Amino acid sequence: MDNYEEITSIHKILSDATQPILKSKLQSLIHSSEEQLEIIIENMRLYLDAPIKYDVKSKTYFYDNTASKKYELPGLWLNASELYGLFASYQLLSEVGPGLLESHIQPVKDKLKSLLNNESNLRSNDLDKRIRILSMAARKANPKHFSVVASALLINKQLKIHYTGRDRDKKTERVISPQRLVHYRDNWYIDAWCHLREELRTFSIDRIVYSFLINEKVKVIDDASLDAHYCSSYGIFSGIPNKLAILKFNASVAKWVADELWHPEQSGQFDIDGCYQLEIPYRDARELIQDILKFGSDVEVLKPESLRSLLLEKISQMNEIYNH
Repeated sequence: MDNYEEITSIHKILSDATQPILKSKLQSLIHSSEEQLEIIIENMRLYLDAPIKYDVKSKTYFYDNTASKKYELPGLWLNASELYGLFASYQLLSEVGPGLLESHIQPVKDKLKSLLNNESNLRSNDLDKRIRILSMAARKANPKHFSVVASALLINKQLKIHYTGRDRDKKTERVISPQRLVHYRDNWYIDAWCHLREELRTFSIDRIVYSFLINEKVKVIDDASLDAHYCSSYGIFSGIPNKLAILKFNASVAKWVADELWHPEQSGQFDIDGCYQLEIPYRDARELIQDILKFGSDVEVLKPESLRSLLLEKISQMNEIYNH
């Protein structure tokens, strides 16, 4: 049904009102013309059984709440972000095992379930059957190390870790000052000042093999510096972008890619052939290459030459596997 936002706004206004609402005021509140307002309200009456009454003399609208139960909109009247937030929270809390917080978490779960049930008119045991949130490539982090890292972050203490990087698979001992926990593509990371390298680094928590709190205050990095370092480059990799990727997607996928957000500072445009050219700032190409490869022959890297070379190298290695 159309006019989702207007319908939910009208419902909230009339539900919360302690007295009838002037027609002109209702028009102003939902930013509609008199004709549009009348059509929306008539549709609410016809299709949603909304008990909306109109008083001709006072030119006001109000809910006829003579029924024993207060009127609520039927069906699911949450937008996508609200539904995701509520249900993702419910699912995450459902995965929490017995522990110190169990008595505190259960009321929150019950409240989330109640909100979802009220908004969707579903029985509580139907929620998991009707809505799914799928995780992709989530790696299992050791709960012990996650707890130690989170504790260090919250009490502003330094942390000693043994860390095995994914690229070199070599264990190093480091002392870090945790700055922010990050949940990205279904995995947990810690942004931290690395006292070994004397610079900001990002560590994947599933690659921590040893962790120990140190009774030393963290080196504090201000939010602006953290944002500049971590939020400007591509994906999980940090650092100020120093390269610009120019990608050309063919017409078969162009309209889909044009709707996607790859980077906050991206720019894109269609050409006369219906292809889409996307420009993305980046520093580290590893994650960008993985995302480009997902499109196979539907995308071409135009610039820079260094990115083309890295991609050609990957494609060559793949050819060797399949042509062996």
